Amino acid sequence: MTTRAVNTDETAGTAAAQSTGAGPWAGRRIPGAAALAATVPYLCLKGAWVAGSRIGIPDGSVLLGPGMFFKVANAVTLVMDAAVIVLVLVFTRPWGRRVPSWLLNLPVFLATGLLVPIVVAFPGQLLVRAVGLGPDAAAQAAKEPFLDPWVFNVVYGGFIVQAMALAALFVPYARERWGGLWQGVQGERLPSPTGVVAGAAAALAAVVAAVEFTWAFGGTAGLSASQIAQFNPETGVVFATYGMCTLVAGAGAANLARGGARPARWALAVAWTGAAAAASWGLWLLISCAGTVDPAKAVTTEMVLTYAGQMITGLLAAAVLVRFLASRRRTA
Repeated sequence: MTTRAVNTDETAGTAAAQSTGAGPWAGRRIPGAAALAATVPYLCLKGAWVAGSRIGIPDGSVLLGPGMFFKVANAVTLVMDAAVIVLVLVFTRPWGRRVPSWLLNLPVFLATGLLVPIVVAFPGQLLVRAVGLGPDAAAQAAKEPFLDPWVFNVVYGGFIVQAMALAALFVPYARERWGGLWQGVQGERLPSPTGVVAGAAAALAAVVAAVEFTWAFGGTAGLSASQIAQFNPETGVVFATYGMCTLVAGAGAANLARGGARPARWALAVAWTGAAAAASWGLWLLISCAGTVDPAKAVTTEMVLTYAGQMITGLLAAAVLVRFLASRRRTA
């Protein structure tokens, strides 16, 4: 797609909007309002915690421990969720099309990666609990305090609404701005070294996912004593979600690299989602490992290597994704 084509499309869209009296942004008001409203609970909680409040934090929680890690983490995650407001404005205002691609794609990639596993895992945990497979009362009582149960429902419920609303905003925005890059089929196989990178992503994904699925179904090899003691089916859902995201990243990279007659839009969607989820949550889990200061709760070397492998798989898949888009841009 050439610059002239993009400008022509945008000019035509503007002219059509002026002639009908309704711009392309009119249909985005509801998902935009939903995304903004969904940020409020999390921003209020994080703001309160940064200010020193203990709302939703029970006595004995690690969040009340000494040190700056959780204070800094609260401030950073507060800013991250506030960035959703900026994304909503970009996707719903005419000036949003003028934001440089490189400046927009990174936060969208991170938002996709952090929200998609929550959309999968949290309803899965609720389902496990609903069918009676969650931890019993004794296990709940013995569980180390972290946050009051209502906090998870409010926060993760808000994240799920954010994910759906942002998707409803980003898809039409991306179609209008970069739609030419995913029209048609995937096309020819990508040349080396991209194929080698994709193969490495697929191989690493298989190894990492095998470990994570082992943990999901109750395996204990490589887990810390505290992880083993607190394991339950709800924890298994989380590990299974990590494994699925890692596999999707590896498979998405391999699929993009080999080309073919499959629709490009679906191949890009799979690779983008898998790469984002594996890279973002792998990085987040590694950062969380750094915040563990109690030797009795320290993570194992195997856990660190697994999380690092998950992150690297996502980054390798992202590299293949970038190469694929670059090749289609040159062809267009």
